[in-house]
Amino acid sequence: MSVRELVVLGTASQVPTRHRNHNGYLLRWDGEGILFDPGEGTQRQMLRAGVAAHDLNRICVTHFHGDHSLGLAGVIQRINLDQVPHEITAHYPRSGQRFFERLRYATAYRETVTLTEAPVDTDGALALTPAYTLDARRLSHPVESYGYRLTEPDGRRMLPDRLAAHGIKGPDVGRVQREGSLNGVPLDEVSEVRRGQRFAFVMDTRLCEGVHALAEGCDLLVIESTFLDEDETLATDHGHLTAGQAARVARDAGVRHLVLTHFSQRYSDPEEFERQARAAGYAGELTVARDLTRVPVPKRR
Repeated sequence: MSVRELVVLGTASQVPTRHRNHNGYLLRWDGEGILFDPGEGTQRQMLRAGVAAHDLNRICVTHFHGDHSLGLAGVIQRINLDQVPHEITAHYPRSGQRFFERLRYATAYRETVTLTEAPVDTDGALALTPAYTLDARRLSHPVESYGYRLTEPDGRRMLPDRLAAHGIKGPDVGRVQREGSLNGVPLDEVSEVRRGQRFAFVMDTRLCEGVHALAEGCDLLVIESTFLDEDETLATDHGHLTAGQAARVARDAGVRHLVLTHFSQRYSDPEEFERQARAAGYAGELTVARDLTRVPVPKRR
């Protein structure tokens, strides 16, 4: 059975708190798992969330600040300890190659897994699979940072009334799907485009073109909201977003489900992030992330 969901492993920015682990997010996409920004403690959070090393197929790091990458060492050693049988691909800014190598070989261990390094140095496609295309876009942060976007190919939705009108039923439905036409009836006549689902992951950044491009038309957008709106100047100075800024991005991009995360330790009331997001005009589904939250990808329209 296919599962598409986000498993939140940590939601803190810069330093963990009693209630928030450092960053970590696993996207389950049918039979694949993509781990984003494994901060310190990610390996333990995976255990608490019921996520195994065997569930991972890709690791995507937005940038090399510690709260987004210090967990790499433990995760990489765990996939080797557990002898994951399939290849795992790691994406990260090429400018941070030295940091990736230090984390990959932080201590001695036995390498048993094929870990393919696929650094990012420009906007564009990183991977093309039958299930999705993975793209990266440059963000605006004091160190080089990239956001990631996953796009499912468009498919076709069969229309029962049109099929019935043309007398197409049973095995013939599959034939017209495979062959593109049947007895002179084209596929377009008995079906419509089923828009592929879209997911984006946007971490440490100011407002920039990349943020808007990543968010456009997303079914599920995970985006940092480190600060509340009254601290917007502080957010801009440090290369971050506020709750209101993130919500306006989602509103203007037509996002269906917005997940706010990466909260500064200075704030104790998570509900204030939701209040400010709603005040900014976002009316879609909204989750203020908590550690170990599971967020399903919205069903297709």
